[in-house]
Amino acid sequence: MFSLGSVSGFEPASPGIAGARNWRRSCYRPRRGCSVESLRAWRREHESALRSARRQEQLISKRLLRDDTLTDEEQIGTDSEATALFSEQEVSQLLINIQKGTEDRAVSLNRLRRGLQHKETQQQFIRLEGSMRVLIGLFTSSLADLQMEAARCLHELSHSSDPDVVSACLPATSYLLTYLSGHSIALTELCLYTLGNLAVEIKAVKKQLLPQGIIPVLASCIQSPHVVVQEGVGYVLSQLLQSKEAPAEIIPLVLESTLSQDMLRLICSNLEEGIGAAVEFAWGLHYIICSQVNNALLISQRTVPSLVKLLLELASMIAATSVEGLELLICPVVRCVANLLAEGDGCELLVEEECFLKALFVFMQYFLPKHVFVVQECLWLINNLTADNTIFCCALLRTDCFPFLLKLLCSQMVSFLVLTVLCNIAAKGAACCQALHQKAVLPALISLLALPDVQVVSQDLELLHLLFHHWPEAATDFVAQSGLQALEQYQDNLQLQEQAKALIQTASQLAAFP
Repeated sequence: MFSLGSVSGFEPASPGIAGARNWRRSCYRPRRGCSVESLRAWRREHESALRSARRQEQLISKRLLRDDTLTDEEQIGTDSEATALFSEQEVSQLLINIQKGTEDRAVSLNRLRRGLQHKETQQQFIRLEGSMRVLIGLFTSSLADLQMEAARCLHELSHSSDPDVVSACLPATSYLLTYLSGHSIALTELCLYTLGNLAVEIKAVKKQLLPQGIIPVLASCIQSPHVVVQEGVGYVLSQLLQSKEAPAEIIPLVLESTLSQDMLRLICSNLEEGIGAAVEFAWGLHYIICSQVNNALLISQRTVPSLVKLLLELASMIAATSVEGLELLICPVVRCVANLLAEGDGCELLVEEECFLKALFVFMQYFLPKHVFVVQECLWLINNLTADNTIFCCALLRTDCFPFLLKLLCSQMVSFLVLTVLCNIAAKGAACCQALHQKAVLPALISLLALPDVQVVSQDLELLHLLFHHWPEAATDFVAQSGLQALEQYQDNLQLQEQAKALIQTASQLAAFP
């Protein structure tokens, strides 16, 4: 494991003025020529597409709180009931029993809740006249046991994929919001996840939840000292912030409140008890940043230094911590930092460059190969750090982590990102290319030419072009190490032949006249 060294006494680092600039194509086609500006435009389009695709990886989903509310005896006693489908007559009779107020009212409501685990029963229930009015009436009653069971019924309905079933729940939204201020933690948690499920529906967001003041209510609810409530708030926010309406209708309200600052606070604190809440809020913050509604505000709130400090702390404790699921937190936090660094002005890491790079390499080494997505996120951030920043390029070359970076070239899932980082370094000029050559990158680059992945090979050729252009000695060694023979296979490849032919010509000329 790499040593982090001291993380105290940080000196302000240069701002990371970088986008996700994966493509640095200079004009290596000597016969046909090319427009530098057109290449830049193409690169910007390509980067935008990549970033857009990454934003869509975390999809909206619904969650269901169910068996954790039952004792073992209750689960055993009702397993057969839970799997049985009710007829329309049975559902109607259960509703009659619930309305009569007899002694078995709670039992009938419990049976109904179990029946509502099936979509057929859900559809039968909402078709019965007055069914939702009865259920909402019990939900708002003063009898705690009936209220909780009715809330569970609403929660089952909110989890449905049937738009008609979900729409039937909308009259309950104002009451769900009201009970977020109640004294029952269990009821508050259930109401939050029910609201989070309903928030998936666009109509619910536009016509119900926003006008009823869900954002101010969540801003108040997030102050709860209870971790389960905090996590529930994070879930609702995550659902809301992913909607298509979020940039125009939701995120401005969130930024006007104290929510973004509270989210940042909870991401960075109490991880042993609140790792789930931290993960939810980190994804929520990621969606806000991707919207680009007002990232300047987030930067002014010291979001980047706070998240960087958290990453340094996690890296220093990761081998010894008992907290499970840290990779689920590291992923969105790293992504937040990477995307804010793409904003440029005003983003300061406030940490020594090598120290931060070593922290990222600690994550990559620790989570490879089990959680490759963490490695991908860290490399994306390193790409942003090195894209337009010579200081970070030099720091990466100096650090003892560099050999591990070269080893990652062998990993098919991350080799393209590693090559992108190396291209960032090579683009800085002769000194950096000389250092890369001295660190024996050529054998690895030549071996990559045997891969079937066109994208990886193209990026490999781009890196070789930069090396030869800035440090001709690399071309001589490339030829000596049978690099030309490795290139010849691509002379008839429609996608790669221009790059390959240009590189063969360049390498041959430089090797002939060292």
